[in-house]
Amino acid sequence: MAQLSVEVNGRPYAVGCEDGQEAHLLELAKMFDHQVRQVSQDMGQLGDTRLFLMGALLLADELADARLRLNALQAEMARLQTDRSRLETRAVSALESAAKRIEKLSGEEG
Repeated sequence: MAQLSVEVNGRPYAVGCEDGQEAHLLELAKMFDHQVRQVSQDMGQLGDTRLFLMGALLLADELADARLRLNALQAEMARLQTDRSRLETRAVSALESAAKRIEKLSGEEG
């Protein structure tokens, strides 16, 4: 297990992570630090616990919004795939019908 030092709101914190996840953890810590600093700027110094709580709640809110958007996009994609399948079926049917007419017409000419 890797040990890292991350900085949040100007203070270092030692954290552990799985080997190979160091860069990802540092990026997450940077996102959290940005959120905490934004809360601190907007609301003033609240103490680390409250700053961290507010930062975490704001990030959780963003995650919930992203999940809602993802679900809506997945539903739209499923609808579009259904529409596409329906259109493909209609196109195949139209082509088969046209082929039958062409065969019938070519048989009448012969």
